[in-house]
Amino acid sequence: MLLESDIIIAHMKREDWLKKKATEIFEAIQDGRLKEIQLSSEVFHELYYVFSDYAPLSLILTNEAWLATVKNITFIDPTKEIYLSALDLMETYHMKSIFDAIYASTTLSEKTPDHIIVSTDDVYGRIKGIQRIDPRELQI
Repeated sequence: MLLESDIIIAHMKREDWLKKKATEIFEAIQDGRLKEIQLSSEVFHELYYVFSDYAPLSLILTNEAWLATVKNITFIDPTKEIYLSALDLMETYHMKSIFDAIYASTTLSEKTPDHIIVSTDDVYGRIKGIQRIDPRELQI
């Protein structure tokens, strides 16, 4: 099961409508109640772009270092096939975000065998082969 960046961003922000659930998800991951959790390594790139306009680099580094050390998360490095598939998904499904497309492509790959992504973003529900779970409905 791949976590999408919206959960991570909500957890890291001071205030966010999804923060309470995001914090609950990370607590469940760390104490082992949520298992087989994956993140695309591309999330580090996206987090920099999301936070770079209003957070100092030192804070971005601190948050990303924390994420890199959260136990019970497996990071998936995108391959050239994932990047190429992401571009194809952008064209096929009229996706606007390269990051969303990379996460979708990763979810469809053999690296995510259950093909499940946890996200509030409805775009994943339109992509054939992906099962999207809204984090607010995630059973912990």
